[in-house]
Amino acid sequence: MTDEYQIVVPPSFIALFVEPGRTKPSATKEHIYERYDFCEDLASMLTEPAANKLWELGITEADVLERMHQGLTATDVGVNAAEAEWVIHRLAELMNWSED
Repeated sequence: MTDEYQIVVPPSFIALFVEPGRTKPSATKEHIYERYDFCEDLASMLTEPAANKLWELGITEADVLERMHQGLTATDVGVNAAEAEWVIHRLAELMNWSED
């Protein structure tokens, strides 16, 4: 791990790599940073499609998030179930939407 990596990975993402009953992640720092970058970028890229779905379909924010989650888990976009859940939570944060 080099000191040039300055992005702080949030604890909520690191928790995806901590097995029950353990305190340390089961993956390397490099792997966690790589996955975080991918998932953060994915959440950011979904902001425009999410806003468009909200407007086009006239559905609730929660419905948009649910549809986005279904899309992430139904297709091979490169995230596992836990990462998909994190991406949707992050998308809601980026959109300033409630997940209810």
